[in-house]
This record gives sequence, C-alpha cells and structure tokens, in this order.
Amino acid sequence: MIDFSGQRILVVGGSSGIGFATARLATQLSASVVIASRSLEKLSAAAAAIGVQSRALDLTDNAAVETFFADSEAFDHIVVTGSQVGMAAVRDLPLDQALAAMGSKFWGFYHLARAAKIAPGGSLSVVSGFLAHRPAAGRALMGAINAALEALVRGLALELKPVRVNAVSPAVVATEMWAGLDEAARLAMFERVSASYPAGRPGHPDEIARQLLLLAATPYATGTVVVLDGGATIA
Repeated sequence: MIDFSGQRILVVGGSSGIGFATARLATQLSASVVIASRSLEKLSAAAAAIGVQSRALDLTDNAAVETFFADSEAFDHIVVTGSQVGMAAVRDLPLDQALAAMGSKFWGFYHLARAAKIAPGGSLSVVSGFLAHRPAAGRALMGAINAALEALVRGLALELKPVRVNAVSPAVVATEMWAGLDEAARLAMFERVSASYPAGRPGHPDEIARQLLLLAATPYATGTVVVLDGGATIA
C-alpha cells in the first residue's frame, strides 16, 4: 500500500476529472493535498468535498506561476492534469484557438516546471495523451502537443534530477471534459470507444489517478511515459 504520510502533494487541475480523483486518492493515502485551478468556484466545491486546501492558479500566466511558488514551501510531488484545449482539423481550428491549446497544455506545464519548488527525490507528473502515439484525423494538433509534452518530460528528467519527472498517457476517459456534448452525442462517442478499444470501455478517472500516484511513489520511475489507454494505441 502506498503511504504518503508527511508528504505534500499539489494537484493542478484538481477541481474536476482526473485531477479531482488524484487529489481524493492522495488524501486517502494520507498526503497533505493542495488543489489548484483557474476556477475559484470549482476549487471551493472540490476542496470542501474532499477536505483539502485550494489555491487559484492559471498556468498560462507565467508571472502568476512564479508568484504561486515564491509564496509556497516545497512540495514532495506535483501532478498536472488540467488544460484547456480545442480539437478540430488543422484547417478548421482557428489559429488563435490552436495557439491557446499549445499555451495551456504545453507552455503551462513548461511554466510550472521552471518555477516549481519540489523536494529532492520528489516528483513532477503530467497527463499527456495517446494521440502522441496514435495520430488521428481531426486530432493532429493534440497529437503534436502530447508528443511535445512527452519529449519535455524526458528532457526534464535529466535536467531536474534528483526530482523525478513522468507522464501518464490515457485515451478517452469519462470525465467532465465531455460535458459540452449533448447526452446523445456523448453516449454515442462512449459507445464508439467501447466498440473499438480492446478494454471495451473508456477509462475512469480513478484508474489514471492510481497510475499518477504510483509513479510519484516509485523512486525508480523517472523519464517514464506510461501509456494507459485501454489498448487504444494498438487497436
């Protein structure tokens, strides 16, 4: 059993989805948890639900990231799960939205990696995505962002040692990310996923959370990208 007693964990994106599941599980494993995201309303609700501290943080604002860590003690582990991205074919997605997607998921993590205070032997983890390994029409930008993020993870593992840096690469996970679809479209999408993935269903946030925290708790794990995608990459 993993035991994070006496350890501080920051979960960026912890107000919903995979981040919320990670924060909740870390708390159950005796960690002292802080969740962060851009939405104060969501943060307050999530923090109250699982009994953790919360702080506002926008990773796209480098000055805000630097201020956040200047005013903070070192964390033992930091997990980054949240980003704002748009997905469409390259010629259909407005350029400003494409740049914003890169700014949120890649440059946001880059900002954090530059400024974060992490205890020696601690870890920094991020959620990438299987499109880095299995390109799809209409998802080229997301594949490129995830591939860049995973390359950054490997380089940071060399630059930041003895801090360890890792990533988990899921496929479709049933989270609030899909709330923008109407119910019929969402159910149809999950049915397509269930039919095409060897695992026979989308992922659950708790499953990705367990892998993120296992990497954090494993001193031998660094520069590692774990593809946890229900078999989507090989389908």
